[in-house]
Amino acid sequence: MKAEPSILKSVALTVAMRWTDRLIAFLSTIILARLLVPADFGIVAQGYMVIGLISTVIDLGVGLALIQNREATPDHYNTAWTMRIGEAICIAVVIFLAAPLAGNYFHEPRVVPVMRLLGAGTVLASFENMWVVSFQKEMRFGLDFQFAFLKRFSGFAVTVVLAAAFQSYWALVAGALSSTVIGVAISYRLHRGRPRLSISRLGELFAFSQWALVRSIGNYLLVELHRLLVGGRSSTATLGAYSLATDISTMPSTELLAPLYRALFPAFVQAKKNPEEVKRIYLLAQGLQTMLVIPASAGLALVASEGVAILLGQKWTMVVPFLQVLALVEMGNAVLTGSGYILITMGGICRSATIAWVQVLSFAVGAFVLFPNAGALQLAWLRFASVMCGVVAAIWAIRGVLPGLRTTHITNQIWRPVLATVVMAVVLVSLDRGMAVPVFLGLLTKMFVGTVVYTLTLMGFWALSGRPIGAETYAMDKISTFWNRLRRARSDVTVTGATRSMKRRVS
Repeated sequence: MKAEPSILKSVALTVAMRWTDRLIAFLSTIILARLLVPADFGIVAQGYMVIGLISTVIDLGVGLALIQNREATPDHYNTAWTMRIGEAICIAVVIFLAAPLAGNYFHEPRVVPVMRLLGAGTVLASFENMWVVSFQKEMRFGLDFQFAFLKRFSGFAVTVVLAAAFQSYWALVAGALSSTVIGVAISYRLHRGRPRLSISRLGELFAFSQWALVRSIGNYLLVELHRLLVGGRSSTATLGAYSLATDISTMPSTELLAPLYRALFPAFVQAKKNPEEVKRIYLLAQGLQTMLVIPASAGLALVASEGVAILLGQKWTMVVPFLQVLALVEMGNAVLTGSGYILITMGGICRSATIAWVQVLSFAVGAFVLFPNAGALQLAWLRFASVMCGVVAAIWAIRGVLPGLRTTHITNQIWRPVLATVVMAVVLVSLDRGMAVPVFLGLLTKMFVGTVVYTLTLMGFWALSGRPIGAETYAMDKISTFWNRLRRARSDVTVTGATRSMKRRVS
C-alpha cells in the first residue's frame, strides 16, 4: 500500500509550504493579539464575512475547472482569466453598494470603508496571472511554494509594522491589500505565460462552473453562516473572539489536510481512469488524516485554556469556550475533506455540493427553528452537529462514485484513531483535575502525556487487530526507512572519518 515517490515528494513539499505559510499566520496572530483588541478583529471579520458571501455567490470556480481539465489549452486559461476579472468587477460593485447595509446589520459604521477598500482589492487580485494555476496542476510545488510564501510574508510584514505604529484595525486592511498587490506582481514574474482577454471557451468552462458555484455557495454558508449569526446576535468583541477561535481551531485540519490534498488532487485526476487506484490512494489518505487530525483537534480542545493564556494573553480568555467546541468540529472535517476531492475527480461535483448543503440546512434548522435565540456558544455546538450530519452524507456520496467501496472500508481506517483519542482525552481530563502546576508547565505536561498515551493506545489497538495494512503500516514503514537512512548516514560518516585518519597515519 505504497504511494508513488512523486506523490510522496509532492505531499512533503506542500506540507512544508503550508506549514511555513501558517507559521507566519500563527506568529502574526500572536503578535497582533498583543497589539490590537478583540473589537479590531471583529470589524475586519465583519467585512470579510459579507465580502465572502458576495464573492461566493458570484465566483464560478474557474481555477478548479482548469485543474480538473487534463486537456486545458491556452484558450482555456485566457477565458478563465477573463471570467475571473469580470466576476471580480461585479463583486466589487455589489460590495460597494452593500457596505452600508452591512454596517446597519452589525451596528458598526466602521465596517463600511473597510469593506469598500477590500472590495477594490478583489478587483486587483483578479489580474493575477492565471497561469500560476498550472503550478498545482503540473505538481510543480516548488514554484507554488515561492508564490504563496512571498504573498503571505509581505502581508505579514506590512500588517505587523502598521499595527505596532498605529494599533488600529486599518493595519489588517493594509496588510491584506499589500499582499494582493505583491501577489499580482510575483505571479507574472514566476510564470512566462501571459493571459489575454478571451471568451472562446466560455461555454465549456461555465458547464463545469454551474455545479461548482452551487458547491461554493454551500461551502461558504457552511463556514460563515454561524459567524454571521454570531455577528448579528452578539457584540463586535464577541465576534472578534469567536472568529479568532474559528481560525485557531482549523489549524490542525488545514495544516495537515490542505497540503495533503493539494498534492493528491492532481494525482487523483491523473488516475481517474483507474478507480481501484483512486480508491487505494483515498483510503490511505483517509487513514493518515484521521490518525493525525482527530487527536490534534481533540488535543487542542483539551489545552485551550493554557494555550490561550500563554499565547494570546488574559484579555482573550473569552476565546477558550469557543475554541474548545470549534476544535471538535475539525474532527469531522478529518473525514469530510477527502470526499470532496474524490467526488470532483470522479465527476460527482453535484454530490460534493449535496454534502455541503446537508450541513448548511441542518445548521439552519437548528439555528432558526429549534433554537432561534441561540447565543455564540450554542451556535458553535450546532455547527458541530451539522458536521456530523455531513459525515454521514459524505460516506453515502463517496460510495456512489467509487465502485467496490464499502462503509466498512472507511470505518476500518478511522475507528482505531477515534478510540485512541477517547482514551487520551480521559487521561488528560483526569490529569488536569489532579495537577496544580504553573500554566506553561501544565501545557507542556499535557502535550507530552497526550502524545505518549495516544501513540501507545493506537499501536495497541493496531496490534490487537492483527496489524492490518493501513495508515499505521504506512507510518511504520516511513519511520523505519528514515531510521535506516539515518543509520547508513552515520555509518558513512564513521567510515569516512576512519579512512581520513588512516591516510594521515600513512602520510
